[in-house]
Amino acid sequence: MSTAEDRTMSMSVKQYLASELERDTKHEFIDGCIYAMAGASINHERISGNIFGELRNHLKGSPCEPLASDMKVKVIDNFYYPDVLVDCNFDSTTPYYTETPVIIVEVLSRSTRRLDETKKLVEYLNIPTLQEYVLIEQDVADVTVYRKSDDWRCVHYFLGDLITFESINLTLAVEEIYYRVENQDVIEYFAVKEPENNPQS
Repeated sequence: MSTAEDRTMSMSVKQYLASELERDTKHEFIDGCIYAMAGASINHERISGNIFGELRNHLKGSPCEPLASDMKVKVIDNFYYPDVLVDCNFDSTTPYYTETPVIIVEVLSRSTRRLDETKKLVEYLNIPTLQEYVLIEQDVADVTVYRKSDDWRCVHYFLGDLITFESINLTLAVEEIYYRVENQDVIEYFAVKEPENNPQS
């Protein structure tokens, strides 16, 4: 989900949370101002859906649960809508946002890249519970993972690689994240892979 460039009036946290319940369009709350969330592309939705589905299947019966893009994350007094997150200790007294994610996933777009890779990166990595921050490209096949256990160094993963999400003990193939996604990297990867799996082709 991308953030529209237009900024509207400033308000308090209390005003923002109350107004967000009444709005048809989601807004992020950043440094006292609200920013409307724009629509997402089909590739963005496929990537978000793929990783959410894999997390949900893996975490069944676990105290941890994946939450999709309607759940806000509170960082100090800012509120963001990550594409996917995992929370293992959700506080039911704040049903519209969480302060305790262990994984946050953002699917990059041209309108959100700068925010996701700068301000959000700094703020997310200071969440005490966070263990992994994941940035997924949609126009090429490239997944970047920052891990607390590795001093927040970034590691890139590409088609053919496996990613281990240490905080929830899940290993996932990059190609599962890009299932049905249409970009040149994915098209070329499967064009080569499919004949290899079919000796009669």
